[in-house]
Amino acid sequence: MLRAFADTFKIPDLRKKILITFGVIAVYRLGTFIPTPGIDGAKLSQFFDNLARTQGGNLFGVMNLFSGGAIHRLTIFALGIMPYISSSIIMQLLTVVIPSLEKLAKEGEIGRKKINQYTRYGTIVLSVIQSFFIALWLENPTRFDGLQIVEDPGWGFRLLTVLTLTTGSAFIMWLGEQIQEKGIGNGMSLLITAGILSRVPTAVFQIGALMRPGSSQQAQIDALTVVLMLGIMVAAIIAVILLTQGERKIPVQDAKRVVGRKVFGGQSTFIPFKVNNGGVMPIIFAQSIILFPATIGIFVPNHFIQQMAGALSHGHWFYEVMTMLMIVFFSYFYTAIAFNPIDVADNMKKYGGFIPGVRPGTPTAEYFDHIINRITLPGGIFLAIIAVAPDIIGAWLKVPYQVADFFGGTALLIVVGVSLDTIKQIESQLLMRHYEGFMKRGRIRGRQRAAAY
Repeated sequence: MLRAFADTFKIPDLRKKILITFGVIAVYRLGTFIPTPGIDGAKLSQFFDNLARTQGGNLFGVMNLFSGGAIHRLTIFALGIMPYISSSIIMQLLTVVIPSLEKLAKEGEIGRKKINQYTRYGTIVLSVIQSFFIALWLENPTRFDGLQIVEDPGWGFRLLTVLTLTTGSAFIMWLGEQIQEKGIGNGMSLLITAGILSRVPTAVFQIGALMRPGSSQQAQIDALTVVLMLGIMVAAIIAVILLTQGERKIPVQDAKRVVGRKVFGGQSTFIPFKVNNGGVMPIIFAQSIILFPATIGIFVPNHFIQQMAGALSHGHWFYEVMTMLMIVFFSYFYTAIAFNPIDVADNMKKYGGFIPGVRPGTPTAEYFDHIINRITLPGGIFLAIIAVAPDIIGAWLKVPYQVADFFGGTALLIVVGVSLDTIKQIESQLLMRHYEGFMKRGRIRGRQRAAAY
C-alpha cells in the first residue's frame, strides 16, 4: 500500500489531480473561518454550544455536519452544500414525475448537462430563501436566550446576509465542480468529508477533558472506556465497509451471434446490485424530517410542539424508533428512484443479454424488482443501526453526543464511503498506467463488461 501511495506522485497527471484536490479543499476550509459581516460570532458560538449540550442534536446539527462547522460560526460558507443537496434531491424527484425531465435524463451527456444546470439554478434559489430566513432569525434576540447577535438589524443586514451566504454557497458548488473536472474523487462528497474530519481534533479534546479530574463536563470517563470506544469505532468502520462494498451479483449471459464462420458473444458476465444502493441519503432524509419538529420547538413556544420536540430529540426512545423506521422506508424510496428495473431489462433485451432461467423483458424486470426488495431490507436495517449508534453509545458510555457521533452515524458512513470511492479512483488510474494498485488481490473482474448494463 505504501508503494501505491508513492507511485501516485510518480505520475505527473495523477499528481496534478491530487494537488488540485488538496488545494480546493484548503480554499474551502479557509472559507469556513471567514465570518459573515454584521454578527457577533462569539455570542452565536455560545448559543450553539448551549444548544448542543441541551438538545444533543437537531437540524442545525445536521447542517453543521455538512458545512464543516461553518453554521456554528455563521461564516460565509454557513449554508455549506445543503442547498445543492436539496436541489439535487428535488431534481431527482421531478425527473421521475415530469415526463419532459425524464426524457431529458435519457438523452445522454447533453441531457445530463441541462439537468445539472437546472440543479445549479435551484441551488441559488434555495440559498436565497434560506439565507433570508437565517437573517430574520438572527435579528430576534429572544431566540438566542436574550443574546444580541446582530449588531445593526434591518434591511441592510438582511440583504448583505443574503448576498454573502448565497455567494458562498455558489462558490462551494463551483469548488466541488472543479474537483470533479480537474481533481480526483467526487467533489461535493470530498468537501463534506473534509468538514467532518476537521471536527476530529475537537472530539479528541473533549475526550481528554472528560478524562481529566475536575473537568467541567458532567460525565467522566476512564482509560478503559476510551479503549472500548476505539474498539467500537474499529468494528463500526469494518461494518460500514462491508455494507458499502456488499453487493448481489446477478449472472448475465450474452446471446451468441454467428457472422460468417465466426461466433460472437456467449460470454457470461454479471450485474452488481449494491446492498446499500441509497448510500447515506436515507439517513439524511430521515434525520432532516424527524429533527424538524425539534428545531421548530426552539423557536415556537407552543406546549404541543414542545412535547413533540422533546419526543423527537436525540436520546428519546421514540426518536430512535422513528429514525430506524424512516431510514428503512427511505432506503426503499431512494432505491426506487435511483434504479429502474424496466430500463435495465429493456437494455439487456436490446443488446441480447439474458439471465439464465428468466425470460427477457417483463419477467426479467420483475426478477430484478424481487431481488432489489430482498437486499434493500437488510441494507436499510443496517443503515438504521449505524444511524442510532451514537445515541446508544452516548447513553451507554456517558459521553457527549459530539464525541459519540464519530463512532457511528452519518459522519462515519460518509467518511468511509468517500474514502473507499476515492481510493478506487486512484487505483484505477494506477492500473491504467501499469502500476500496482492498493490491493494486489480482490480486483473486480469483469467491471467493464458489467458496466455495459
